[in-house]
Amino acid sequence: MFDQDQKRPRRERRTAVRLYEQLVSEGYTGSYSPVQRFVRDLKRAGAGSGEAFIPLHFAAGDALQFDWSEERVVLGGVEQKVKVAHFRLCHSRKPFVAAYPGESQEMVLDAFVRALSFYSGVPRQVIIDNPKTMVTYVSRSKDRVFHPRFLALMNHYVMEPVACTPASGWEKGQVENQVQFLRGRLFVPMPAFDDLDALNNWLRLRCEELANRLHPEQSDRTIAQLFEDERADLRPLGRAFDGYVEKTVRVRSTCLVQYASNRYSVPSRFAGQHVSLRAYAGRIVLVSGQDVIAEHKRRFTRNVSYFEPWHYVPLLDRKPGALRNGAPFVDWQLPDAMHRIREHYMVGKGGDREFVDLLLLAQDHGIEVVETACELAVEQSTLRLPAIINLINQLVEPVITPLSDANTYPQLTLRPEADCKRYETLCAAGEVAA
Repeated sequence: MFDQDQKRPRRERRTAVRLYEQLVSEGYTGSYSPVQRFVRDLKRAGAGSGEAFIPLHFAAGDALQFDWSEERVVLGGVEQKVKVAHFRLCHSRKPFVAAYPGESQEMVLDAFVRALSFYSGVPRQVIIDNPKTMVTYVSRSKDRVFHPRFLALMNHYVMEPVACTPASGWEKGQVENQVQFLRGRLFVPMPAFDDLDALNNWLRLRCEELANRLHPEQSDRTIAQLFEDERADLRPLGRAFDGYVEKTVRVRSTCLVQYASNRYSVPSRFAGQHVSLRAYAGRIVLVSGQDVIAEHKRRFTRNVSYFEPWHYVPLLDRKPGALRNGAPFVDWQLPDAMHRIREHYMVGKGGDREFVDLLLLAQDHGIEVVETACELAVEQSTLRLPAIINLINQLVEPVITPLSDANTYPQLTLRPEADCKRYETLCAAGEVAA
């Protein structure tokens, strides 16, 4: 077992605790100490001369350490690499980890937003490495120029970034050690989940569970107990940072914009125009002026176009035949009622034109109104277009305010009396015809 473990890549080797647990499962009845000594001796046998370091001390709420690691997981049945963002509060030692497809700028921003939300507070400073997503330049005097978006994140939370000396990982030794410890606890053997969200939900729960371990320095208390004390020294979280990176892109004639390796659709009226693309860790948002014009789930495939069919509906007015073979409409998952009506229309001649006319009504009345009218039409078995248009008109017709109760009108308190004197005067003058 030990020989096999030593042949594995370093990040996949099990810790002494995990080896002991496996030995127990296979019938070992001895204590943990001999296993620990054996593993320690193996490590010493392969280690060179050591270096001396000064122990560090951090007050409550003083600092947070951050680092990345690369792990292997199974998502949707496929083994793949993920990048894992590691955070550790230096005083209480409470960990937080989240997995991402990469280490790009928007992933960094999202990781910090998640971590600070997890801790429900903000420490005074964060200790980091010098990746290009955070530090754009290191001078000879070791002064740093921080990436503008990372600096915006720091300013938003009023947190001081402290970059380590290059190749000096011991300056953030807590999180460096955490990477090794959590690799053995969380990623060996490889965890398997349906998707990244499910993996991250599990990682969050495991971080809470691991906080129930005893604190390495205050052994009479758990990490979770010290964290509860430390929370009082964290600054209030406030509004979450809007963690995106932005670029200007041109909308192609196919109503698509390119980002990374994929293409995303926008409403057809923006074809040929320039719009702003905001890339988040998990979504793509397109903006024109101050208006959000499209939003897509972010994909990490290669060379694939992702369509929102409604973006192309206005073009069908001139080309209704594209409803049958147009790429955006081939796999269109319409609501059940609208799908049944589409199938009904497409059987007959000119049915594509009729269904396009129905879709175009959504531009004036909204998609929800058209969907509701289609549901009513199916219930009433009235699938002809004029009948559906009539249902739409009924749904959007202004509500007539009912007449007020007559009893609420002002009431007369005196009975009116007839006065015939003016009439008699006219009769005397002969002005009234016989």
